[in-house]
Parts: sequence; structure tokens; C-alpha cells
Amino acid sequence: MTQSDPRILSVNAGRAVPTAHSDVGVTGIDKRPVDGPVLVTAPGPGKGASGLAGDSICDYRHHGGDDQAVYAYAREDLDLWQAELGRPLRDGAFGENLTTAGLDLTGAVIGERWHVGDTLLEVCHVRIPCRTFAGWLDERRWVRRFTERGLSGAYLRVVRPGTVSAGAPVEVVTRPGHGVTVAVVFRALTTEPELLPRLLEAGALAATARDRALRRAHADDTGTRGDR
Repeated sequence: MTQSDPRILSVNAGRAVPTAHSDVGVTGIDKRPVDGPVLVTAPGPGKGASGLAGDSICDYRHHGGDDQAVYAYAREDLDLWQAELGRPLRDGAFGENLTTAGLDLTGAVIGERWHVGDTLLEVCHVRIPCRTFAGWLDERRWVRRFTERGLSGAYLRVVRPGTVSAGAPVEVVTRPGHGVTVAVVFRALTTEPELLPRLLEAGALAATARDRALRRAHADDTGTRGDR
């Protein structure tokens, strides 16, 4: 395997720590690399559970569940932020479960599937920045800056459970042809709501995003005000 081959640089899990930047008073965003193989399973349809064994989800209303089972962020994108912020960003610094290398996560297509270790994972959603994320990084105007960059990373659902370890190769085994990428979904949900109806082309899209897309499409059809 060469340096350019898609792979997992680190598998990261977090424990609950106190924070003043969340309504629940604690956060699991402080993810740290884990040694050895980590069990990855589908946590179930409701919010509140991570797909990684030993990983904490604290804000049950907004995080966890099958459509946010595993969060991946590219080392290449962390390096861009590292240069812009002028400080080191370790693997897991953005609260990601998988720090990847050699993968264009922004260009990943909703519904594409990855063979990682003995698991099968499916790209299904994007990360929307929140005040907990901003407070964790302690950067001014962070939500706006992250949104303007559009490097959201990707949420993955677990199609087949198994174990994942640092260094595991990532094989993209299927990629739908609809062209609804992580970038398109992120823009639709943040700065360009007129793109929302297009998301309906992606059958594997997370349920919350699909609901917004359906509301916007209905509003466009009836001439009423669209969903933002």
C-alpha cells in the first residue's frame, strides 16, 4: 500500500467531558486515537448512540443513531485548517471517529460504500457546525468560517458491522451515479437551500436531510415559501 492509497490514519473515540457550550453541559467531541481494532456496529435508528464501541454521544437530540453512526474527516482537510489557524490539529481534533488519508470526502457521493477492515460503511450525511464545535476549537466566527469553507467531512452508516483499525485500507466498492456529493448536501443545508430538492435523487440520504428536501420541493411546487 502506497502513501496515496486511501486508508484510515486513526480510529478515534471520546469520553464525556464538561463544556459550557452545550445545553446538556457535557460533550463527547474530544476524540482521541484508539489502539488496536475497534468494534463498529449500527447503533439503531434513534439519536444518542455512536457506532464505535467506547465512544460517547452526549447530546442525544442532535447526534448519534444510524445516520450519524461514524464521522469521518480527511487529514488533508485538517492540514488545510492547521495552516489557516496556525496551530497543530491532531487526528480526532474535529471530533471525527475516522481520520482518513487519500480520500476526497467533500467529493464523496451520498450512497457510496466503503469496505474498511471487515466493515461496510455508507456515506449518508454531512456535519453541520454547531456552538459546541465552535467552543471546543475556541476560534472566533468558527461556525461561519467552517460553513464558508464547506469541508464538512462525512457521516457514515454501518451496513455491515465489524472491526476497524488504524492503517486499514479503504476500498470504495460502489458509487452511485446521481452526483449528489457531500459538498452539494452541505451547501443545500446551509447556504443554498434552492439545492434541497436535488438531494431527493440520493436514496441513501439521511432521513433528516431528506425531510428538509421534501418540504422544500413541496414548497416549490405549491409556490409557498421554501425551507431554509
